[in-house]
Amino acid sequence: MRPTHISLAVLVAAVWGVNFTVIEVGLDHFPPLLFSALRFLVAALPAVFFVGRPKVAWKWIVTVGLVLGVAKFGLLFIGMDAGMPAGLSSLVIQIQAVFTALFAIAFLGERLTRVRLLGMAVALCGVGLAAVDEGTAGPVGAFALVMVAAACWGVSNVLTRKASPPDPLNFMVWVSTVPVLPLLGLSLLTEGPSRDLDALRALDWQGASVVVYVAWITTVFGFGAWGWLLHRHPASTVAPFSLLVPVFGMSSAALFLGETISPLRWGAAALLVGGVGLTSVVRRPGAGGKPGVAGESGVGEAKPRARGASPSRARADVSS
Repeated sequence: MRPTHISLAVLVAAVWGVNFTVIEVGLDHFPPLLFSALRFLVAALPAVFFVGRPKVAWKWIVTVGLVLGVAKFGLLFIGMDAGMPAGLSSLVIQIQAVFTALFAIAFLGERLTRVRLLGMAVALCGVGLAAVDEGTAGPVGAFALVMVAAACWGVSNVLTRKASPPDPLNFMVWVSTVPVLPLLGLSLLTEGPSRDLDALRALDWQGASVVVYVAWITTVFGFGAWGWLLHRHPASTVAPFSLLVPVFGMSSAALFLGETISPLRWGAAALLVGGVGLTSVVRRPGAGGKPGVAGESGVGEAKPRARGASPSRARADVSS
């Protein structure tokens, strides 16, 4: 990779990591479900008018939109609103790579190699350490919500692989149109219209900036830049940069929110990131046994190239 491309990959990882700190700030301005609805509304508009028509069947757009947008992000925002720290959330959510691997083995027929099994075990040990650390400092229920959100992310990754969108940005923008109304409806039912209206009436520059960041910077720019890199480099080259996401997430939370990072949490981070890296290693057919990388967050997989065809394009299973 060129130095400029490496810088762009690191920048995207930083954007996605800092996103958790921005979410924490946004939850001071909006109820969690309303905040999530605004994120997808602003991500979809006006981008949906510029990315062209959907390039996959609507069943995939709707299904991924509900699982990723409503279930995953709804639970993540609720969990963080209930007390899950931003830095720890950016770390624990990475266990989605283990869920993705398990669901891919169960429903896509992928193989469970010894390396992937070791990676799952190491990552789960990291989650266990993080749970012990959080159990002494915060609500365990909020921790559990983020874990369930990670499982939903894993489901959405498998669905995305089945959909095989040729244009990740086009796919993500159209997916963003789906959760808006369900999230608004759930917000009205559970958070109440008065609370939602109060939050919208009190909207200030900071609240607006937070929505713009989580919508346009993390979604439109992040997915656009990551897709651009995946179209120019093998997925196994680009994917490892996604392991920097929790590093930036924990660092930005410590810097801007004053969150402390205990030695136990550092240990959890080392185990979880290392385990995710191992879990994401798969063997690509026809690649001479050389490992490729697949999974999440930001980890894609390369499609095999047909003889005489142009170089394959990698697809991303990324959300943040």
